[in-house]
Parts: sequence; structure tokens; C-alpha cells
Amino acid sequence: MAYVVTDACIRCKYMECVEACPVACFHAGEVMLVIDPEQCIDCGLCEPTCPANAIAHESDPRTRDWLAINSSYAAIWPRIARKGAPSNDADQWNGRPGKAELFSEKPSNAA
Repeated sequence: MAYVVTDACIRCKYMECVEACPVACFHAGEVMLVIDPEQCIDCGLCEPTCPANAIAHESDPRTRDWLAINSSYAAIWPRIARKGAPSNDADQWNGRPGKAELFSEKPSNAA
């Protein structure tokens, strides 16, 4: 079992979760983070730290489409172990619905 980053992270990318993770299982894309489900130890420390409420356990229905995305992109995006700067307009995107269409396959250039 693992935790999953959902589309609520898109365009926010706050990164408090990265520093909470004891096993550095986060990977950075251009507009969001993902968790490597193979590395996640299911500790749950990341979930309450996310200001965008973008992290959920894989048993949560919100993660249905995002577990495969997390797994796929964790394999190609750079791993990060320290908190970086959130998106410049993160607070304006936090809580907005319908962000899945803004997903980008590009890796972060600031990881």
C-alpha cells in the first residue's frame, strides 16, 4: 500500500510533504509531485502536511486515476529530498477543481 499525490497538487506543488517523508519517495514534475509507490512505506507522514490536501492513501477513491500516474512518472522524474519553492501562484490554484487537464509529463527543471 502507498500514498498517492492527486491532481490537487497541480500548479500548487507546496512541497511540505517532501520534508516529512522519511524515505525520500517524492519525484518532481513541472507542475506537480508524485510518490513512488514502490518506495513509499505507508507511514502517512506526508498526508497531513499538504496544504492542498493533494495526498491520499491508495484506498481513497480520489486516487483511482492517480496511482498509475504516480508510479509511471516516479520512474522518470527526478527524486527530491528537500523542500523547494512552491509554484509562484500556488495559493491562487489551491482548491481549484478540474486541474487534471493541466497535468504535464515534463520533469521539474528545478529539482
